[in-house]
Amino acid sequence: MYVPEEPPPDCPACGDPYDSVSRHTGGFVANLLDNERYQRVCFYPATDGGEPAFDCYHHTHAQAGTDGD
Repeated sequence: MYVPEEPPPDCPACGDPYDSVSRHTGGFVANLLDNERYQRVCFYPATDGGEPAFDCYHHTHAQAGTDGD
């Protein structure tokens, strides 16, 4: 996992602002049920060195329109 170079200003999957982005070339697990910082993660297809990958755009509770409670 790493941060892609020159990420877009808004999430390409939903169009909303995001807090951070990470690129993944292998599998991973996402559990947001107990996450105090992020409410939503959008997944967007990408490539890494010509190989399939995906970018994860992490939205805070405020960016997702919730208060985090």
